[in-house]
Amino acid sequence: MAAESKFERHLTLQLERRFPGAIVLKNNAGLIQGFPDRLILFESWWAAFEVKPSPTASHRPNQDYYIDLLNRMSYANFVYPQNEEEFYHDLQQTFRTSR
Repeated sequence: MAAESKFERHLTLQLERRFPGAIVLKNNAGLIQGFPDRLILFESWWAAFEVKPSPTASHRPNQDYYIDLLNRMSYANFVYPQNEEEFYHDLQQTFRTSR
C-alpha cells in the first residue's frame, strides 16, 4: 500500500474517533479537477481536505484554487503527516468543539 493511501486510511480512522458521528467522504477525482480528496461532515459543519504524503508533494492543477475557495467558505487544507495534529486542531476550531 502506498504511503499516501496508508496515511489517508489512518486519517479517516482518527477523524471518526475524534469526531464521533462524523461522516468522512471520499470525493470523485474525475468529477471536478483539483477538488479536494475528502469532505468531512460533522453536526452542522463541514471541512474539505486534500491528502498528501509530504509537504513537498506536488499539487495537481486547480488544487490550490479549490483549497483556497473552500477555506474561505468553511475550512479546507492540504494534510500530510507533518501537519496532522495542526489539522485536527483546526478542525476542532472549525467545528467549535472542545475535544
